Amino acid sequence: MTGPGGIIWLASFPKSGNTWFRIFLANLARADEGPADINNLDERGGIASSRHEFEAATLLDSGFVTHDDIDELRRKIYERAAAEADEQRWIKVHDAYTLAPSGLPMFGIAGTRVVYLVRDPRDVAVSFAHHLATSVDRAIDLMNKPDGAFCNPRKGLANQLRQKLLGWSGHVASWLDQTDLPVTFLRYEDSRADTMKNFSSALEFASRTATPKEIADAIRYADFSELQHQESKMGFGERNPAAKSFFRSGRVGDWRETLTAEQIDRVEQAHGSMMRRLGYKLSKETGA
Repeated sequence: MTGPGGIIWLASFPKSGNTWFRIFLANLARADEGPADINNLDERGGIASSRHEFEAATLLDSGFVTHDDIDELRRKIYERAAAEADEQRWIKVHDAYTLAPSGLPMFGIAGTRVVYLVRDPRDVAVSFAHHLATSVDRAIDLMNKPDGAFCNPRKGLANQLRQKLLGWSGHVASWLDQTDLPVTFLRYEDSRADTMKNFSSALEFASRTATPKEIADAIRYADFSELQHQESKMGFGERNPAAKSFFRSGRVGDWRETLTAEQIDRVEQAHGSMMRRLGYKLSKETGA
């Protein structure tokens, strides 16, 4: 398994399959050593918004640095990481593609390519509510908010830095329409239906080679049943402490049984245009 050096941004709106893909990558790196420990991922990457990694790189107490100054420093950290990388680093990103205060793209200069993961926003709403341990309506509020952000409060600092989301449609557009880096996108639903085809396509796009057997084994070790088993036994460090679990069912179409007609309408009214662009049919078009 090989690949050129540099940063591959593994970008997505929260709860769109990003962690699943990262665990696949961790298992790919382990070859035939068995399932990777979900709490000790060796995917040669990391999380772009990690507060711990930011403080280790800057030797600063992030609690005394403004959000905007942090964004500018993050840009410089990524540039240095890219320059020093002698092998691929796939880094998880939930931020929208935005400019740092200097006017330079926070991710564009450092990256080489973008694999963007997208999921039906109606299913995102259900999963996001569980993850945040809040109501579906509040999750939809954040998804529909053009200036929405993750981990934004200054009090009670989260273990992640602020991440500008720009709403679900704004987030998708920011990454797919940027022209600084080559980008491909994977629909979560397609990846669940044919994981081998879609994950192999992402690796090929990133010029990362692996044998069909290596890919198949990594997919098997990243199966949701394995992830749920590990979480139930050892917990998962990225789970919101207020949430019951991180790895739920991973089901496609869960929104049909969970969302009310009013909630479906709120999502579709806000994001119908982008949904159609990505091939998601609205409920009035399917009779759902």
